[in-house]
Amino acid sequence: MGLDLKSVSEATSGAIGSLLSTTILYPLDTCKTKYQADVRAHGQQKYRNLFDVLREAISTHQVLSLYQGLGTKNLQSFIAQFVYFYGYSYFKRLYLERSGAKRIGTKANLVIAAAAGACTAIATQPLDTASSRMQTSAFGKSKGLWKTLTEGTWSDAFDGLGISLLLTSNPAIQYTVFDQLKQRLLKRKQNEAGNSLSSESLSAFSAFLLGAISKSIATFLTYPAIRCKVMIQAVDSNDDGAKKDRRKSHKTVPGVLYAIWRSEGIAGYFKGLDAQILKTVLSSALLLMIKEKISATTWVLILATRRYLLLTRGRLKSA
Repeated sequence: MGLDLKSVSEATSGAIGSLLSTTILYPLDTCKTKYQADVRAHGQQKYRNLFDVLREAISTHQVLSLYQGLGTKNLQSFIAQFVYFYGYSYFKRLYLERSGAKRIGTKANLVIAAAAGACTAIATQPLDTASSRMQTSAFGKSKGLWKTLTEGTWSDAFDGLGISLLLTSNPAIQYTVFDQLKQRLLKRKQNEAGNSLSSESLSAFSAFLLGAISKSIATFLTYPAIRCKVMIQAVDSNDDGAKKDRRKSHKTVPGVLYAIWRSEGIAGYFKGLDAQILKTVLSSALLLMIKEKISATTWVLILATRRYLLLTRGRLKSA
């Protein structure tokens, strides 16, 4: 079918939105990740809440360390969102062309979103693992991307891949809910305008609100798996061999589930849920808001670039 320029436009605007939202909210993301990775030991835990992480950074004069791993996270986020939005848009268009349907139903939308999410997880897992290790390292002791990835075996770089594939249900739920709410809102606006106005984009506030609602629903339904993934990818705070061996035994989903149950009980599976919702809702809402606002401009720029390349190629052939 060739290169789908509309899908490229959707992917580019989504990736840019992800890059900006990730950078803006990164300190909150670091605090959230370190809090989630903290497990109660001997009846005590290092962080009682999200603000304990922030207080530690301030008291140790390591505020800038809240940005450790930002470059890796941005790279992972940009690639992940580009792959996801391209795959989601491309699979959706392919489905409509092959089926002849005018709209995509909820079930088909979930399958398409899950397929795009699976492609994204496989393509970006090493970067995802590296960024989690950087964020959970002690303040001021984070290592570079290459050193982080080459510390263990190649399979270590894919820690949490299985649970990442399971978590493809998160964006599948999120974007399905967002698309359905968006279509209903736009249809209502058209009806109120007497069909005289054909609006294809949401206002910034509407996109932010719908993004927040859709991500809250997805996050609540998948949170236990999210925390397991963070703990699987987190670095160990100690460097002695005994601790390393113990950490390796928890690199499986059953091992992490058992560790949480033994140390924190059933409530541990939802530890940090409020922090996760705060971060992911703000991030997703900002991403979708930015994407909605720049998608039209991105499409125009891609068409202009394509036209320029075609004209240039025509001149070279005639010369």
